[in-house]
Parts: sequence; structure tokens; C-alpha cells
Amino acid sequence: MKVTKFIHSCLLVETPERAALFDPGSMSESALDASRIERLDDIFITHEHGDHMSIRLIKQLVQKFPDVRITSTSSVVKILGGEGITASNQPPEDAVFFDSPHEDVAPLFGQPPEEIGVHYLDILSHPGDSHSFNETKAILALPVTAPWGSAIRAMNLGLTLKPKHILPIHDWHWRDEARESSYSQFERVLGEQDIVFHKLKTGVPVDISI
Repeated sequence: MKVTKFIHSCLLVETPERAALFDPGSMSESALDASRIERLDDIFITHEHGDHMSIRLIKQLVQKFPDVRITSTSSVVKILGGEGITASNQPPEDAVFFDSPHEDVAPLFGQPPEEIGVHYLDILSHPGDSHSFNETKAILALPVTAPWGSAIRAMNLGLTLKPKHILPIHDWHWRDEARESSYSQFERVLGEQDIVFHKLKTGVPVDISI
């Protein structure tokens, strides 16, 4: 499995047979060039917040890949429908939803939106904006920092769930120096428990064997 991160929570996940993009949000617009993606079967959007769903970017992707399947929550399906984009709130045959509620964002924002966690190809799990889930596949996309969470809580969640591999997501809030330092801390602590932490760099793919 090849995984490429495009800032924040956006991951392109590729196998020889499939390609899926998770959470193409506003922070990813400068990094993700739709013209350079060779194949795209699915787009998964965990929830409607702009840092996970960029209408502009989704329109670019749909224009290049008119048959791409878009899967998300009922509210996102409605929003995209208003933009003339077809989506579904039912998982495709190669994905399974799991309980991964969006964390509380009060008093900064209003009620947290509906959210889906996605197990993809029975290999990779993407929980969106949540630390309140209790299951993962071998590869976990783990939110490592957020206004609603913390690096310590993220690290403890990784130690509890013990996936084989962890991919850091939701880290736009860190400057480069802080990201590098925090990644090294995650790598050291998780590595002591035989969990591989991948220090992802924007646009640079990593190959993961399970």
C-alpha cells in the first residue's frame, strides 16, 4: 500500500487495484494537484468542516475523474448535492464505517457535525476528528494535534489500540520545527511498543507492507 499525505488530514491511499483519497480539505488545496493523480476510485469525506472538505478541490477531482465515488455523511451528501456533485452516505464494498464521533468543539464552535470513521480495504482506518474510537486496522491515520485534542491523548490512544503502523494527520496547526520535534517523540515512544510511526512529508509517498 502506498500512502501520500497532502497536508493536514488528506491522504491518497493506493494499491495496485484501488486508489482512494481521504478528506481533501482547504489546507490541502495548495499541495494536491488533481492533474498529477493517475487514478481515483473513491473519495471519503469524514465530515463537513472546511479543513476536511474543499468544494473547490472536490470539483477539480470530479472533473478529472467523473466516475469517482464520493462517500460521506448525510449532511455532506446534501451540501455536495447543492453543488451538483453526487455522493452517498453508504459505504462502498471495500470500506466499512466505524463509530468515530467528532470531538466536542465548544465553546469555539457550535455542535460537532455528524462524522464517519472509515476502515478501508480492511487495512487502513481514518477516524476524522476523533480520539473517541476504540478500533483500528493495521494502519491507523491518527490525529496528532487539534483545538479539540492533544498530542498526549493521541499518543496514548495509539499505545492502547496498538496498530502496526501510525500515520500522523490533522497537524496543520504545527509549524515545521514543532512538527519535526513532535514526530520524533511519537516515533520514539510508539517504537518502544513495536508500532511504526511514519514521519510523513507532504507529497512524498511511503510504501507500507502488511
